[in-house]
Amino acid sequence: MRDVGGEAASRASDRASLRRSNLGLVLRLLRDAGPRSRTRIAAETGLPKATVTNLVAELVERGLVREGETARDGSVGRPSRTVEIDGRTICGIGMEVNADYLSLIAFDLRGEVVVERHTPLDTRGSGPEAVLDQMAEAVRETRDALRTRGVHLVAVTVAAPGVIGMDTGVVSYAPNIGWQDVAVVEGLRSRLGAGAPPVRLENDAKLGAVAEYLVAAAADIHDLIYVTGETGVGGGIISDGRLLRGSAGFAGEIGHMPLDPGGQPCACGRRGCWETMVGLAALLRLAAAPDDPVHDPTVDLAQRLAELRRRADTGDAATLAALERIADGLALGLALLADVLNPRAVVLGGYFAHFGDYLIDRVRGELSARVMAPEAGRCEVLLSALGFSAAARGGAYLALDRVYQDPGGVSASPAG
Repeated sequence: MRDVGGEAASRASDRASLRRSNLGLVLRLLRDAGPRSRTRIAAETGLPKATVTNLVAELVERGLVREGETARDGSVGRPSRTVEIDGRTICGIGMEVNADYLSLIAFDLRGEVVVERHTPLDTRGSGPEAVLDQMAEAVRETRDALRTRGVHLVAVTVAAPGVIGMDTGVVSYAPNIGWQDVAVVEGLRSRLGAGAPPVRLENDAKLGAVAEYLVAAAADIHDLIYVTGETGVGGGIISDGRLLRGSAGFAGEIGHMPLDPGGQPCACGRRGCWETMVGLAALLRLAAAPDDPVHDPTVDLAQRLAELRRRADTGDAATLAALERIADGLALGLALLADVLNPRAVVLGGYFAHFGDYLIDRVRGELSARVMAPEAGRCEVLLSALGFSAAARGGAYLALDRVYQDPGGVSASPAG
């Protein structure tokens, strides 16, 4: 079953916890495999049919599943009603803090977007405390809006760049937004006050990888690298359907691979990191003069990228030359990753996807020439369809994962 990067289900130690574990087993089966009859659920989980009937009844009472279409199990026997995920009164929030914006997405249990908001933000210039104020206000407003619809907010996952501590809830070092030792989880909880939903912190690129995997898995792709181009360059690695964290949780810090030691200075204090070659700052530096409006962080990033896109489409030489440089730099780093990890796919997100038609053919050609394995190890280069929403989407998914792991912890009252 699909538990990409969430918390593992707790082991049952008594009758009550065994029941909660079985509730999660049934709910995750319906999430991953789709609507099922009670008979089929019993066969696929190994649980007695009477037990499944009772579990489904409780999940219905909690608003997590509902009766679906009529189906026949096998060629004989009476048709029965299927059971499918409901959860329209259950919601999880994913929120990304980026150098240029604050993004929030709320999903219901079926993965449908309930709320989405995007706010331009000069994160470095504002400072951590002001940004945390804005983040808390965004959560508060969304929670209040959900309550008016009878929807219960179960959790919030914050996506942040750089080195983060999952256990401590602290952004230890994020040079691209100027944060060091910022207690994000504690800061949000204190601002939200009594009744604050559970808050969790995760790296933005890892959450982006989770969101992309949920798309790629439908095409039977279970090993991928997600590479996002924003102010920096982040990476998330899915190996055999699981998010790869590494021994200390830092796997995926690909933006600081030293690929051009004599190159541009990096926000981390070194020179020639990969993100100085292909990050958003590199594109802007290569495509436009320093006083060009596309450098203005107070202007929405989407508007600035749209202007660069317009220039490329009208044949602006500087913009086109910049995109060629970016494509070559991308291929260099991706070839190293493909040689080491042999992914089934590399998914390009962030601004890379925005300019995908200008980049992808050149990247594919260079990657094929550079990777040692024949046919680039059968690695495909794909463009994200999620744009800049991938990290927030992955966060919303993980916020809801606590429901799939422990449905018994969800109140039957939707407005709770």
